[in-house]
Amino acid sequence: MAFCLENVVPWGRNFNEYVRMFDLSGEELGLTILGCADGPASFNSEMTKRDGKIISCDPIYEFIADQLKMRIRESYNKVMEETYKNQKNFVWNIIKSPEELAQVRMDAMNEFLSDFETGKREGRYLAESLPELSFEAGEFDLALCSHFLFLYTEQLSLDFHLASI
Repeated sequence: MAFCLENVVPWGRNFNEYVRMFDLSGEELGLTILGCADGPASFNSEMTKRDGKIISCDPIYEFIADQLKMRIRESYNKVMEETYKNQKNFVWNIIKSPEELAQVRMDAMNEFLSDFETGKREGRYLAESLPELSFEAGEFDLALCSHFLFLYTEQLSLDFHLASI
């Protein structure tokens, strides 16, 4: 089955969110990192600017930046509509409001888009899909996977999740 960008909701997070989400120390940020299912996150771009060693993989990286930008634009209103409907389920202590969330996410995704084509040429963004990746065992010191394995529990089986881990 071919991968279809229309079935994906691209929604990227930034460097500081990754650091908080994974409780990354300065030492860990100095490791060779694999970002799995990173989507349009700016973590790779921001790590690279800090001389970090990172490769991000995601099937959406088979597309060009303009296609990703269009899909982000198409998804934005729907994601924000759902955020407003469900805002009582969010913890608004770091990001204070849906409006701030929208700005933080768009800033991250725009940073990603500005780096994407360069990063593809440099081999930092690879079109790879869990659960089977082409990397050698031990090639990375640390593998991170953001919300992907939590968001698609209805679309992807338990076996898929276990194999991905």
